Amino acid sequence: MPRVIGVDVPGNKRLVISLTYIYGVGLVSAQKIVDRLKLDPNMRARHLNDGQIAQLNALLSSEYMVEGDLRRRVHNHIKRLMMISSYRGIRHRSGLPVRGQRTRCNARTRKGRRKTVAGKKSAPGPG
Repeated sequence: MPRVIGVDVPGNKRLVISLTYIYGVGLVSAQKIVDRLKLDPNMRARHLNDGQIAQLNALLSSEYMVEGDLRRRVHNHIKRLMMISSYRGIRHRSGLPVRGQRTRCNARTRKGRRKTVAGKKSAPGPG
């Protein structure tokens, strides 16, 4: 299992797919990186040698914002929205959907588990 910029990428998958396990690298970015370094996109990630891993590390750290830096940037953007009390910031703060989704149903993953309503009696079951 090779380690690229601090992330263990799966060694048994194709190189292009393995690179997508890095936060901030999607499929298109992974294909561009592989083409630029002239690596075989169909090779398995475990077949990378130390020189190729060093090339990947150098390219990702110099030209792409990935992992910790990108996570910090996204977190700071969300924190700024909450600080200026924009609509999106208020939605983030209250744990509701931010991008216009409906909340009447299917917003449970953001709002938490469904709670039972007090005083509501369930219908008696059969027998």
